[in-house]
Parts: sequence; C-alpha cells; structure tokens
Amino acid sequence: MLKINEQQNHIDKCFVSNRPPVIMQVIPALNGGGVEQGVVDINAALTSAGATSIVVSSGGALVHKIIRAGGIHIDLPVHSKNPLTIKRNIKHLKNIIQRYKVQLVHACSRAPAWSAETAAKDSDIHYVTSCHAAHNIGSGIKRFYNSSITKGDIVITVSNFLAEYLQTEYNVPAEKIRVIHRGVSLEKFHPNSVTPDRLIKISKDWRVPDGSSIIILPARLTRGKGHHECIDALKLLNHKNFFCVFAGKDKKGNYRAELEKHIQESRLNGQIRIIDHCDDLPAAYMISSVIVCPATKPEGFGRIPIEAQAMGRPVIATDHGGFQETIRSGETGWLIPSGDIKMLAQTIDTALSLDAGQRALLATQAMSHVANNFMNEKMCNETLSVYSELLQN
Repeated sequence: MLKINEQQNHIDKCFVSNRPPVIMQVIPALNGGGVEQGVVDINAALTSAGATSIVVSSGGALVHKIIRAGGIHIDLPVHSKNPLTIKRNIKHLKNIIQRYKVQLVHACSRAPAWSAETAAKDSDIHYVTSCHAAHNIGSGIKRFYNSSITKGDIVITVSNFLAEYLQTEYNVPAEKIRVIHRGVSLEKFHPNSVTPDRLIKISKDWRVPDGSSIIILPARLTRGKGHHECIDALKLLNHKNFFCVFAGKDKKGNYRAELEKHIQESRLNGQIRIIDHCDDLPAAYMISSVIVCPATKPEGFGRIPIEAQAMGRPVIATDHGGFQETIRSGETGWLIPSGDIKMLAQTIDTALSLDAGQRALLATQAMSHVANNFMNEKMCNETLSVYSELLQN
C-alpha cells in the first residue's frame, strides 16, 4: 500500500510539464452526495499538484470547499435539461475555456455533459466523462439522454459493474473505460477521529434509548434503497432490544409518510426513527452496532459500505452492483441476496450477536481492506493519471 505522502508525490509527478495544466470539472450542483464529494476531492488534488482547477456548477453548499482548496468556481446553470439553456451553456463554457486556457474538461454527470462535450470538441481540447450509476434505459429518448456520459475520450466509471453496463448497453469499447473506485478520507472516517462529545451529541439528537443495539440505514428516502425490506426484517429479529434509524431526506415528500405507516402497521413505533439528515456520519457509525444497505436496485458503487468499514463497523449490503466490489462477505461484512427478508433478519441477528473478540477481528479486517483499496488519495491519484494520460498525447 502506498503511504499518503508517497501517493501525493506520485500525484505531483503526473503534471510535470513546462506549463501547469488547467483542468475544468463540470457538475450540475455542489450539494451533498458522492459525486459532488469526488469533485471536491479532485479539485483539492489538482491544486495540490500545482494545476489550475476550475469547477463549473449551479452552486451549492460545497462551493466554499472548492474555493478554500485554491480552486476557481464558476456559477452556470449546467444542471438544466432545457435545450435553449444547454445551447447558452455551450457558449459560456467555450468562453471559460478560452479565457483560462483550459486543456481538459471533465463532465461528471449527464446533464452538463450535453454542453461540455460540444464546448470541449469545438475548442479542440481533451474531454473526459464519468459514469456513476446504471441509469434506467427506458425509452429510446432516455437511452439517448443517458448516452452523453459515453462521449468522453476516456470514460471513468466507479466500479467494474458499471464498466460492464457501459459495454453492454452502450457498446463503449473496453479500452476507452477506466475503472476508478471511489475513495474515503481516513482523516474523517476513522474511529480515532470521533471525539466523545460528538458521540454524546448524536445520541441525544437521535434520542437513542439506553442499552439498545443501534442499527442505521443511511440513504435517501426513495424506493430501491431497501427501507421497506429493512422494516420487514426487523419484525423477524430475535434481538428485540434494538433501535433503528433511517437517516436520509425525502426529496419528493411522500415516501416518508408511506414508511411511517408501514412502521406503525409493523408495531415498531419507538424502535425505528426517521431522521431527515445526519450532519455527522462518522459519529453515527461509531454509535452503531451494524449498518445496513439492503438496496433492491444495484448501486453503481455506494459510499456507505466503505465509510462503515473504515470506521470498523459491521455492514450488511445486497449482493449486487458495486457492493460486491467493496465488501468481502464474511470477512469485512456480509452480502445477502436482494429482497431476502429472512436472510437480512438472520444476518442482522448475527451482527448483533458478535462478541468483543469477533467484533474486533471484523473491525481490523474491514479497516485494512479500506486502507488498501479505497483511500481517497488512491482515487485522486488514479483520476489525475487519466488526465495526465490524455495531456501527454
């Protein structure tokens, strides 16, 4: 495993040239999320390596992190799917490319890719795209819209699962694809990083009953994340002294009410609580006995399992999609069949029954697994190497 300082030296070597490169990332918005965090991390790595980093988005809560790391943020409605707005965005992006002498554009999502591709090609500079999810194909129009992420000179995916998806559904040549798993910051997600006062605060905020085993499902309140399946599994638990938290927002505003009704009908009031948002996930992981990710729809990658493992906590996830690449079942966590309520209940019981020695062994294996394969520095290093590969051509 490369140490952090060794990886940083390797990153710096990616951009040895007469003129430091100018790289522009384009993303719909900079609010919370795995894709957004990746943009923030790459921005910091670029500036650390001596490059000029420009991020174009419609704004959001993470803009200050771009600027604080030394990057340049430019506000543009690149989240829009309106053809007229896309056309105007092309003109604005071309002006930005010309003004800052941008050498490479990286489109990090479908919507901005429609303007970024044309701007990059018209400016005769390198173009990279990212694929973060196996989007529904649906109609021919949907397939066409999704295809924007396949147009890069190189297409970065966050899992081998998505690489196969691109090859199967969009005939993207294998040699054009680079698989770069997402990374986690061990400065943030490590047991030693969480102070006791943070544990006390989150326990009070969540009104955690004393002595309860804590189960969390940290995911948006949307279908496909496994909330209904989790409720059904909790009804079957042998361990009755548990407290479960669903931590995530209901963006559409109607799914939470459906879940609360299901909780009530399952007679689990007081044992399952829905929290709109969690500002301190590391502390949430630390007070948890087990983290569950029973998604019924395959995730392109899924950050929760690597964050939980980095914190040394047991994690249970569905045996499909990107989860298969982040968890070593039976060693760093468990993978279970999709939709198997009985198996989910049995595995939660198993996790809650671990003795101190078993829990310590799993924690050691999980933390080592993340440190060897999913460090943030590794993700940044590999992404900057893609940029360097193109810039040297």
